[in-house]
Formats: sequence, C-alpha cells, structure tokens
Amino acid sequence: MGVFQEWVDSFKPAETAGFGKDPSYGGEFDEEMDKKPEVLGDGEFANAITTVQTEDGGIAYVPEKTHLKRRLEGRHIQFIALGGGIGTGLFIGSASSLNTAGPAFLIVEFLIMGIMLVFVIFALGELACVLPVSGAFATYASRFVDPAWGFAMGWNYYLQWLIVTPLEFVAAALVITFWDPDQKVSPGIWIMIFFLVLTAVNLFGVRGYAEFEFVATFVKVITVIGLIFALIVIDCGGVVGGPSYMGTHTWWDPGAINNGFKGFCTVFTGAAFAFNGSELVGLAAAETKEPRKVLPKAAKQIVFRIVVFNLLSLFLVSLIVPYDDDRLTDARHPYDPRTSPFVIALEIGKVKALAHIVNAVIIISTLSVANSGIYAGSRTMLSLAEQGFAPKFFKYVDREGRPLPATALSLAFGALAFLVYSSDEGTVFSWLLQISGLSGIFTWGSVCLCHIRFRQVWAMQGHSLRELPWASPLGVYGSWAGLALNIMVIAANVYIGAFPIGEGDESPNDRAYDFFNANISLVVLLAFFLGYKLIFRTRYVRLEEMDIHTGRRDPVSEEVLEQERAEARARPLWKKILRAIF
Repeated sequence: MGVFQEWVDSFKPAETAGFGKDPSYGGEFDEEMDKKPEVLGDGEFANAITTVQTEDGGIAYVPEKTHLKRRLEGRHIQFIALGGGIGTGLFIGSASSLNTAGPAFLIVEFLIMGIMLVFVIFALGELACVLPVSGAFATYASRFVDPAWGFAMGWNYYLQWLIVTPLEFVAAALVITFWDPDQKVSPGIWIMIFFLVLTAVNLFGVRGYAEFEFVATFVKVITVIGLIFALIVIDCGGVVGGPSYMGTHTWWDPGAINNGFKGFCTVFTGAAFAFNGSELVGLAAAETKEPRKVLPKAAKQIVFRIVVFNLLSLFLVSLIVPYDDDRLTDARHPYDPRTSPFVIALEIGKVKALAHIVNAVIIISTLSVANSGIYAGSRTMLSLAEQGFAPKFFKYVDREGRPLPATALSLAFGALAFLVYSSDEGTVFSWLLQISGLSGIFTWGSVCLCHIRFRQVWAMQGHSLRELPWASPLGVYGSWAGLALNIMVIAANVYIGAFPIGEGDESPNDRAYDFFNANISLVVLLAFFLGYKLIFRTRYVRLEEMDIHTGRRDPVSEEVLEQERAEARARPLWKKILRAIF
C-alpha cells in the first residue's frame, strides 16, 4: 500500500516549501552566488537561484519558485533538437512538395527554410539560456513586444500542437494500412491503442516525454542514415534485380522544375511543417537542469540535422522518384503512407524489406510528434494560465511536476482523431492541417523579433555580450535575416492562396475557398491579436519598460563565463569540431 499511496499522493498539488521568498533583498552580484546553493528539492533544483526585476529597475536574487521539475538532461535536449522535424512532414509530406514543384525547388526551399531555422534556433538558444522560463515563446512576446502579441502567439502555438496530436494519431493508424490494406482491423482500434500508450507516457511527467523522444529519435536517426546509404546504392544500380545506374536522370526527365514560380511558392508550407518541432528545445528549457550549458550544444546541432537528415535524404530521393510519379498523388488521406517518396524509392529499387522497416519508423515518428504535441500543448497552456491568458484552473501542477489539467486537455483533443470515421474526413483534416500549417512560421518570426528587441534593451541597460551565458554566433543580424525570411514565406503563402495553381479552371467560390483554406492560420492569429488588443487596450512595450531579469536562473559572473570560454578555446581542434557538430 505504501507504493500505491505514494503514487496517489503524487497527484496532489505541488509543494514549494522553501521557495519564493519575498524578494525584498537585492544588491550587487556576489561571488558566493557562483556556488550552487543548498538543494531545496530532490535534485531537480540544484540551481535554485533566480533573479527578479524590482519595481525600481534593480535586481533581487531569490530562491526559485517553480512547480515544474528540472529533470531534463543534456542527452534529452540534444535528442529533442536532433529528432525534431524528422516525422511525417519529411517522410510523407514531402511527396506533395516534390510533385507540385519538382526536385530543384524542393531542395532549394528546404535549404531556405533550413537557413531560416538556423537563424531562429540560434536566437532562441540565446534567449532560452538567459531566460529559461515557462512557455518561452508567449512569455518573450509579452515581455518584449506587446501583451496582446504574447496572447496571440501563445494561443497560436497552443492550437498548432493541439491540432497536430489527432492528425498524428490518424497518420499512425493509416500507416498500418500498409500491412492491412483491407482494414480488417479498424483504424479506430489503433487510434485508441496509441492514445492509451501516450497517456501512459505522459503520466511519467517530463521525464516520460523525454525518454520516449530519446528512444524515438535514436530509431529515426539510425533509419535515416540507413536510408541514405540504401538510396545511394539504388541510384548507383547496386541492387540485384533493381534498376541500373540512374544518376540524375529524373532531374532531366521529366525535369527539375514544375509549375514555375507558383510551384516554388507552394512548397514553403510543406517545408515549414517538416521542420515543426525544432523549436521545442526553447520550450523545454524551463525543465532543463543546466540550460546555459545544454542549450548551446542543442542549438548548434540544428545545422547538422538540416544538412544530413533533410537536404541529403530528399536530394537522394529526388534522384530516384520523378515528380510526375502517380504514386505521389495516389492518396486517400493527407497522411497516406503509400505516397511517401521514401517508400516509393525503395519500391523502385526493389528493396521491399526495407520499405516495411521505413513504414514502421514512420509509425514511431508519428507517435513521437503526437507525444511532442501533448508536451508542447500542456506546457503552453500552463504558461497561458500563469500569464492570465487562460483559466486559472490550468495552473495546477502536481508534486511530480505534471500540469495535469493542461495535459488532460491536450490528450482529450486527440479524440478528434476519431473523425476518421466522418463522411467528409478529408475536408475536416485539410482545414485542421491548414490551421497548424503557418503557425510555426509565426512562432519562428516572433522569436527573431523578440531577440532583436532583447538585444536592444540589453545594450541600453549597459550590459555587454560577454555577460550572456551564450550569444548567438549570428548576432542580431541573423535575427533580422530570419524575420525577413519568415515574412517572405507568409507573403508567398498569401500569394499562392490568392492565385493558386490551376486558378483558371476554378470558380470564384472555389478560389475563395482555396484562399481561406491556405491562410486560415493567419486569420486566426490576427483575430487573437486584434481581439485582445481592442478589449484590454494593451500597448507596445517600450525598451525602458522591458523586464530582462525575472526568470534568469543559475546566474554566474562574467569572470566565470570567461574562464569557461578560455577552457573552450584551449581544446584541441578535433574536440572543437566534434562539439560543433554534436
């Protein structure tokens, strides 16, 4: 009974004894602050000092008050960064992009989105190292831009992941039809099984989410590496009974480009969806043990992942699968596994056994993304409640650091997956997919804007870049470039919505439908922003009003940071290279 009682008690409200003392004391940074304070929890709060900006603009150092558990380790964060974006967007979603735009535009746009994401993740890494706060994106937007913008960004990001969860449940169930084409086992049964599995995972709190992602990412990474070698062998004609040397023939016949400029504009949304999840390292910073040491490593890994896992794999696939292959569009559903260009490439290469493995990995990937959706949705809802943007009920966190009501809502929304039985499921899921389609773009652009504003106020208050735990190598110029690229992607999406491919064959009603279908996420964001601003009369946050201190954790002096940097510079070249990649 003792173990069972402990388990029952873990669901009670979190205890914060010893935390959150009145910040009535402040002063200059003390050398003693560099030392780890007395542990006040069970090891999760080894760095339990946080800063609070006082009303007079000064700084107070206080014991940290938090209900979330700091249980994420370096390996968890690095694998979350490495595996984020390796999912249905890459394995299945790339089919539509390849078919619509051709291989050249597919690679170019994934490269553009990859470059943009590097700018975003570097900016986010710097912000998260300084301010590892709950609900990073919404909190930054409220502090550095406008409370109304924070409200809009928080709910935008929440809806993005809330919608993704049921979509991924459906995707996983449909991928199984690869082995059960007649659907002898109803998709609803698989959806229920996946639902129960992820419910059990999330009952273990943030550690459950992280360990699931660690295993899933390991499987995904190994599979993609294996796929890269397999695709090279197929293209070179190395498979017995398979095609002879193929080289780059698909780039010449049927060609490298399809649908011209409109085809180019169409791919951006698909590429954005494929990269969704990369920003989760920023959200997870609030539950990370040592964010200032762990997050820079994770941020730098994004470059490696983009180059190897996205660009290289898609390039090799495009050498084997022509953009006019009928199987790319032979879909019963947006997540139909039969349309995966990776599966088609293996079928062309007569490597049937590997096709089964890839489909199994796609299932793991979909569940990984759904798991991320539950985690991101619950933490974002918690942050919204803490900022007063959502009902106070969702502020509840139990003794194990689980935001139970917020998690329950994210899980409950997964029940939308049973719309698979709807007579008009294609239309329903199309709209749901579009609501989440551009949400990531808005989030990434907002991160860049917040970083620009943060740098402005950081300099205005007399701080130097050397005081930062980690500064983005690309600086504020990278954030300006990232913001510009995000705006360009939004503009391209608006354009293709207004002037779609084949517009001459559509009626005015169909044109209007296509436009709102493509831009519904923009409409939702503006409704949130303008609605909140008109009701509460918020105003743009001025530099002198910004709070850049509250929530800073594990503060260290500039001397300590310099010592760590000197040690880094003294490392052998081979260690520097390995650390830059891994």
